[in-house]
Amino acid sequence: MSAAPRSHRESGHVAEPEWEAHPVTPERFEDFADVVNKNRRATHCWCLSHRLTAGEIEELGGTGPTQRENAARALCQREHPPGVITYLDGEPVGWCSIGPRSEITRLHRSKLMLPTDDLPVWSIICVVVRSGFRKRGVTGHLIEGAVDFAAANGAPAVEAHPVDPKGRMDLTMAFVGTKAMFERAGFEVVGTTDATASKMPRLTMRRTL
Repeated sequence: MSAAPRSHRESGHVAEPEWEAHPVTPERFEDFADVVNKNRRATHCWCLSHRLTAGEIEELGGTGPTQRENAARALCQREHPPGVITYLDGEPVGWCSIGPRSEITRLHRSKLMLPTDDLPVWSIICVVVRSGFRKRGVTGHLIEGAVDFAAANGAPAVEAHPVDPKGRMDLTMAFVGTKAMFERAGFEVVGTTDATASKMPRLTMRRTL
């Protein structure tokens, strides 16, 4: 979706690194897994918590070592894969879960993060940078790739629900993103929610396409 010349040395010149973003179709599942679950832990979240109901996830917990992974693979076979993977020089380094709000079960049913209006937005619910690649500009490329994916599928706007931390944020909740992160990507605050992350209120930010 977005790319630049691959890094290489020619006559002593180092070109810019190559950034790409692609939907997590079935053939890219292993790249997705390398970002979110490098050790392939069976009980890992596999980024399912917003896509399945609590009951469905509970059932997966005790039905075998590959059930969560298989559930994640099944999501990749849908018309709208559940997000995009960002690559740096061909290596998967980031993951962004995004899709039509109406297809994200937990968000669609939420009483704490209600829709801003009737616009059929796409929503970003998780942003993950692979360990070892943080502070290298991955997040900006990741969000742009997600926005491009949404735009290519006719989304009128993309929303996110980050927080605005005053200091360091609890890494266990960092997947929701920060206000500053999304501001840099062209998002604007359009409302607040009753939801919290790390005891901070989650905002509603939107980028119109």
